[in-house]
Amino acid sequence: MKSAVETISKTRVRILIDVDFTDLEPHIKTAYQSISERIVIPGFRKGKVPRAMIDQRVGRGAVLDEAINNGLPEFYSQAARENDLLVLGRPSVDIKELKDNEAVKFEVEVDIRPEVSLPDFSKIEISVDDVAVSDDDVKEQIEALRIRFGTLTTVEKDVEKGDFVTIDLSAKVDGEEIEGGSANGISYEVGSNRMVDGLDEALIGMKLEQVKKFNTQLVGMDEGQSGEVEVTLKAVKKRELPELNDEFAKLASEFETLAELDADVRQRLTRLKAMEQGAQARDNLLKLLLETIEIAVPENLVKEEVDAHLEKENRLEDSEHRSEVSLEITNSLKADFLLDTIVKSEAVQVSEAELTEYLIRSAARYQMSPDQF
Repeated sequence: MKSAVETISKTRVRILIDVDFTDLEPHIKTAYQSISERIVIPGFRKGKVPRAMIDQRVGRGAVLDEAINNGLPEFYSQAARENDLLVLGRPSVDIKELKDNEAVKFEVEVDIRPEVSLPDFSKIEISVDDVAVSDDDVKEQIEALRIRFGTLTTVEKDVEKGDFVTIDLSAKVDGEEIEGGSANGISYEVGSNRMVDGLDEALIGMKLEQVKKFNTQLVGMDEGQSGEVEVTLKAVKKRELPELNDEFAKLASEFETLAELDADVRQRLTRLKAMEQGAQARDNLLKLLLETIEIAVPENLVKEEVDAHLEKENRLEDSEHRSEVSLEITNSLKADFLLDTIVKSEAVQVSEAELTEYLIRSAARYQMSPDQF
């Protein structure tokens, strides 16, 4: 087999493939066997029909067509490897010449991954956040740990922000209670704003067994509409936090003293901030490179991925959404091409999990199975 490549654009090539008929013979044999198992001819068992009889009944041309269709992926993949092409998307195939027992010539037009020219990274400067851990950072983490190990104690007092309450709720519209609009024994942290608007304001200052009503926009209502919510206070609890001492350190960690716990928190925060700084540096560098490096993107590949995305959402005719998705996919492809080039150029080491994820994602884009990629 011989092959040559003609460049159509930065992202598309034409592969000229000349196949010796001897290379096609295994596929011709397979085609005869396949047809023999499909056709029914009196006097012959399926799979045992002679070649001459198949030529007579279905024609030699049909056999050659099936053989070529079966062999095309192999010849195409071999040509791509021989010419160091990383093809993308679906190829367009055109049989240019087919002479029985002589030669088969065909052309394949296909998108390829573009070449990306990388700059001198030693001359690039990017800004990242400082990784220094402050005393306030440590205190914030210790306080979160105190809250986690705090206990709730029932108290008799008016409700304040930060209290934990048990309440009964009901909602009405035009005087009629809505379906599923009532619930009893709800636990709620006052000031968390995790339920209907207006609830926190209504609860503050309430006394045990007091009932309050307020109007608010309920879920599913249009702007400007409102319903009436009735809240009954059944219990008030206050969170009591453990004292900051060595006993707390033993309770909340594997350490014996508060000083050891404090030091461990500081170390963990330092490691976390260093990781965040690394991610920020990567993102900032990628953003800078995408803004400064020209990266060609195959239009056909973008269209294929956009169509597939919109088809899943059943929005193929949504032109505005198509433009948004097209931009997202174009930027995603540029980032992939850029990162692929950096990984190869800088010999970046990746974990097995990262490699598996990359192979699955990239193989789908290149119309290949992950084990072949």
